[in-house]
Amino acid sequence: MNWGKGIIAGMIIFMLFILSMCIYMFRMPKDEYDHQYYEKGLSFNQDYAKERQVLADQAQPQIRVTGAEVTIAFTGPAKGTAKFIRPSSAAMDKTFNIQTGAEKTALLPVGSLARGRWRILLEWESGSKNYLYEKEVAL
Repeated sequence: MNWGKGIIAGMIIFMLFILSMCIYMFRMPKDEYDHQYYEKGLSFNQDYAKERQVLADQAQPQIRVTGAEVTIAFTGPAKGTAKFIRPSSAAMDKTFNIQTGAEKTALLPVGSLARGRWRILLEWESGSKNYLYEKEVAL
């Protein structure tokens, strides 16, 4: 085989490589990026202030997973939301409303959620202060 055939073979192999990479990239799922990226960037300072408020007031809620329920114990009466975020699929995310009374605990039924790793994003108001807390749990 002479050097001309080697160059042609190399070019064909390179073109097949580029073509296979194009096919691979077009088959990737389209929801691999955050569609609300810019909106979240605009509200970053407010979220950061809420997270710092949790640390300043030492108001980290205690989260316990027991079977088909998640128990969240707050330091005071709370009203807000608990968002269960599945890292592998945004379609499986679920939001629960939280309304605690004097007992300061919330019971969330999570029996319908898939087993595995979840992030819990708690956003609540207690007294006149707003809080934001995030924790990773295994259901």
